[in-house]
Amino acid sequence: MNSPVDTAFDTALRTGRCTLELAGGERVALPAQRWLAAPGAGDELLLARCVGPTLDIGCGPGRLTTELTFRGVPSLGIDTSFTAVRLTRRRGGTALRRDVFGRVPGEGRWRFALLADGNIGIGGDPVRLLRRVFRLLGPDGHALVELEPPGRGARRDRVRLGGGPWFPWAWLGADALGELARAMSLRVVWTASHGSRYFAALAGEA
Repeated sequence: MNSPVDTAFDTALRTGRCTLELAGGERVALPAQRWLAAPGAGDELLLARCVGPTLDIGCGPGRLTTELTFRGVPSLGIDTSFTAVRLTRRRGGTALRRDVFGRVPGEGRWRFALLADGNIGIGGDPVRLLRRVFRLLGPDGHALVELEPPGRGARRDRVRLGGGPWFPWAWLGADALGELARAMSLRVVWTASHGSRYFAALAGEA
């Protein structure tokens, strides 16, 4: 269950600074301060739609998991980072150190699954990830996904944090969601945006 990003990501969560380096040399500052802060208006677009048991995949320091708990929504955060799990618990949420592709409690019974903050990129393959997510969800489950802005398409690359080991990651633009959903026989239930953040819900075909 050890993750190649644990050390660098744990450091980012402690310092609030996180830079993603792509294989081509591009560096992208990640919004670690937002992860550590209270939920904002963009987050509310996701939170308001979680009206049943919710699995927060790649929960980070737990701002969404914890807020759902405070609202009385049964929720569990999972993350491969020890620090993320510790911070989520410290904030009042429930979290476990788990890999989404491994054993996860409640498989097949979750009503909602959150892939916020670009976590559609986990594993470098959104199709593989979403197949796994829909095995975790119940028959009427919804995957709530944060996307890249329109025009970004779909792409994959090797990335690393803080000079650590390389690992696969992916990005999915709002403009590429429809094609992916059709290829997977999924429905796009709704889309929304706030500022530069874009969101959508996916469900199985009716």
